[in-house]
Parts: sequence; C-alpha cells; structure tokens
Amino acid sequence: MFKHILVPMDGSKLAEAALPAARYIADKFAAQVTLFHVVEKDAPSQVHGQKHLTSFEEARRYLEEVVQRWFQGVHQVECHVHETETELVSQSIIAHAAELGHDLVVMCSHGRGKAFHLLFGSIAQKVIAGGTLPVLITHPDEQGEPPPFACRQILVPLDTDPEHEKGLPVVRAVALACSSELHIATVIPTYESLPPEEKVSARTLPSTASRMLELEVRDASEHLDLLARELTDAGIRTSSHVLRGDPAETIALAATEAKIDLMVLATHGKTGMKAFWTGSVAHAICSRSRCPLLLVPISEAS
Repeated sequence: MFKHILVPMDGSKLAEAALPAARYIADKFAAQVTLFHVVEKDAPSQVHGQKHLTSFEEARRYLEEVVQRWFQGVHQVECHVHETETELVSQSIIAHAAELGHDLVVMCSHGRGKAFHLLFGSIAQKVIAGGTLPVLITHPDEQGEPPPFACRQILVPLDTDPEHEKGLPVVRAVALACSSELHIATVIPTYESLPPEEKVSARTLPSTASRMLELEVRDASEHLDLLARELTDAGIRTSSHVLRGDPAETIALAATEAKIDLMVLATHGKTGMKAFWTGSVAHAICSRSRCPLLLVPISEAS
C-alpha cells in the first residue's frame, strides 16, 4: 500500500513529532522514506518558537542527522532539500509528492485540542487541501517531544454517505500490515442532540422524529455489521458500533475511552477538503480528538 513516504521537516522539535509515525509505517510496509525541506524565501530564524532551517547546507546537515537518529535500518532513506527559495512551501511539498511518486505524507500538526484546526492551519492544512495523497497527521506530546506511535487500535468513523467507505481499502491494508484491531463506528443523534435546524422541524412531531432516529439506528447497525463481517473475513479483528449523541463529541470521546492509536477519515478531494475545514463533522472530530489522524482522499461524489 505505502511504498514511498514523504516527511516534510522544518528543523523544529515540533515537526519531529512526525518521525515515530513515519518510522513505524516505513517498517510495517518496507517503504522508502524521503525527508524533505523547502528553503523558504525570507525564512524566519525561528518557527513555533524553535530553530528554523534557513539555508540549503543547514537543511542538508539537519536531515542527514535525522536519518542517523531515526531511520537506521530502514529499507531506503533519502534527504531532499528544495534549494530554490519559495514563499509557497505547501505547494512545493504537494508538487514534490506528486513528482517523486510518494503515496503518503506524514506531518506534524503543531497543535491539538480546540486549537488544533488553527495550528493545524498553514502548511499542513494547505498540503491536505491541495493534495490527492493520504496524509498522516500527528502532534507532539505534552512536553513537546515526539510521541511513540502504534496502530494497535484503529477507529474508522463512518456516516451514511457510501462514498466515505471508499477509504476502507486503505484502512484494510493498514490494519493487516500492523495487525491492528479495527473499530468501525457511526453516530446517530438523539432527539436532544439533533442539530438546531433539524430540531425545529422535529418539534412538530417529536414522537415521529424519535421513531425515525431509531430506524436509522437499526439500519446503521445492520450495515456496519455487514462491513465488519467482510473485514473479519479478510483476517482483521473488527467490531462495529452505533453510538448515540452529537457525532463529533461522541466519536472524540469514544476514541479517548478506547485508547485509539489512529483514526482514519475519508475525505472528498479539494471540494470536500474545503468543507472539511469549514465546519464539517470531520473537522469537528479533529478539533476534539488527540489521536493521530490519517486522512484518505477519495473521489468527488457523483
């Protein structure tokens, strides 16, 4: 599945939070790794309060040192510094990922919690929005250090859009390579947790609205059970869960309580990514969750 991993680095300790995940995936898939730095035009000497790479030679030495610290024994590791200064770092990352044949980008978010989307912003957000490759996002631990990475427990939130299930082949490959336990889940709102616009109409017939939600629970349970059986037949320990409540809050809480190592979300290309960052459920999940996130782009819905 993953044969060539791109890891953008800016020289900061925070960016190194991506390295455990990159090393882990490289080992599991026997993948090639490219450590990458773009020389930014008028680069500041610091980024996120830490040292920032500002020259070709400095970047080259740093990346080679990272290889020695993190990637000894990996199948193949390369260091690539794009020395032509640019103001568009994210576009350069996207262009190199496409040109060099990468199939996964691993990056650090530099943020977490409710500020996740703000700090996630800038480079990482633009790479996700502008690219077509899966992007694995991690973040530093409470001390700002690279956290351990594992894939023992994977959570895949699904909604009623069958397009989102197109990301399951990636999930299946990761689960098999990592011997993971897979949890697929969906959330059906309760009458009380309906979005305001839906609740207004539901108030006219509250009993009917509650009955319709119960039918959604039944249908979702049957559908997820079918998906779980298919994944189990493929050799993956899989469980299915239909939860009730606010979708984003419920998924984030479930991820915490189940000690999920990786959450996988399918996204609809550029248009969907734009929606992703402007108020979708997926965005709300990311804002509340602290576990690493694998975003899998899928084609636009017809």
